[in-house]
Amino acid sequence: MKTVRIEPGPGQESVWDYPRPPRLESYSRTIKTEFNGQIIAQTSRAFRVLETSHPPVYYIPPADIWQAFLVPSPTRSTVCEWKGRTVYHSLAVGDRRSADAAWSYPDPTPAFRAIKDHLAFYAGKVDRCWVDDEQVQPQPGDFYGGWVTRQIVGPFKGGPGSWGW
Repeated sequence: MKTVRIEPGPGQESVWDYPRPPRLESYSRTIKTEFNGQIIAQTSRAFRVLETSHPPVYYIPPADIWQAFLVPSPTRSTVCEWKGRTVYHSLAVGDRRSADAAWSYPDPTPAFRAIKDHLAFYAGKVDRCWVDDEQVQPQPGDFYGGWVTRQIVGPFKGGPGSWGW
């Protein structure tokens, strides 16, 4: 299948202009995650990872996450060739649970040392995520954790038929 890049409009970014290997950059816009009526995380001190064909993934510092809602996950860690070995985190808020709603890198590779212990949330495993005042959409599929906003154009890896991109 041939992938056709969508041309970005004014103020937009194409995920096809993002680098491979991925790039880490600090990000000062407000990032927020909500689950079961509670704000789980909110920061203007995030990092975002930009990688070819993927919407940005936002990493939130531990100090800006309500730790009481995090539950250790028994899910076996995975390995990212660029960032290292993951640890998964579930959420428990009131009577609701979300398994493996977030992940972190307790010992990232040197290039990604800045995101040590920062959490990234799957937008599809919480109720709402925002970049500033825009509610994001989850990246297609259930493997990648990018956040899709009006600022980002694709096509995005993760949907049916995109595994080999």
